Amino acid sequence: MPIIAMVTPKGGAGKSTSAVILGTELARRGAAVTMIDADPNKPLSDWASQPGRPENLTVLAEVTEENIIEEIEDAAQKTPFVIVDLEGTASMTVAYAVSRADLVIIPTQGSQLDAKQATRAIKLIQQQERAFGRKIPYAILFSRTSEAIRPRTLQHIKNEFAKHGVPAFTVHMHEREAFRAIFSYGGTLEHLNRRAVSNLDAAISNARALAAEVIELLRPAAAEPAEVEDTATVTEKVA
Repeated sequence: MPIIAMVTPKGGAGKSTSAVILGTELARRGAAVTMIDADPNKPLSDWASQPGRPENLTVLAEVTEENIIEEIEDAAQKTPFVIVDLEGTASMTVAYAVSRADLVIIPTQGSQLDAKQATRAIKLIQQQERAFGRKIPYAILFSRTSEAIRPRTLQHIKNEFAKHGVPAFTVHMHEREAFRAIFSYGGTLEHLNRRAVSNLDAAISNARALAAEVIELLRPAAAEPAEVEDTATVTEKVA
């Protein structure tokens, strides 16, 4: 069953938010989902402790470097989707999870600093590919972007990644009040109070578009990620 790892060496890039939005949307579609909370801050566990978590979505929190591979493989035997939210630093826990992934999502804000950190994540993926002798599909997910405004810096970063063969989602995770609200109130986007949360329909549409693109990337017929230049070269040119 597909294993999706959320990876970024930099905090605040929207990693845990993207994980919850994706997990709840897959669950809404009827799939059983296991989310593994391997972030020491336990954002997924905090969200799951509140009312409204879908019955077909399970969150596992007692995950360590010693047992993460076992937990991932066990979850993959039980549910169609496994989403692993990892800590925002390079570690053996992150490396182990990446080595098992069918898709690595790298949430990245539209800044030069985030772009450099994204290339660190790509380098880690490439190391695991060499270690295990298998391709590990991955893609940049631009997060916390504005739907209405596309800054030149963001466009420059997108162009540079594209030029050097770095895969990226066409969907962005926009800056949405609803995406923050589910961590305050629990549950899913659909269960938020429309009177209390603005632009809820736009957030729901954003979530559904993300899930659709993830499913498409996971299809067996999907092409493997293109070869990219040496990570140091990409970092230099993106910067």
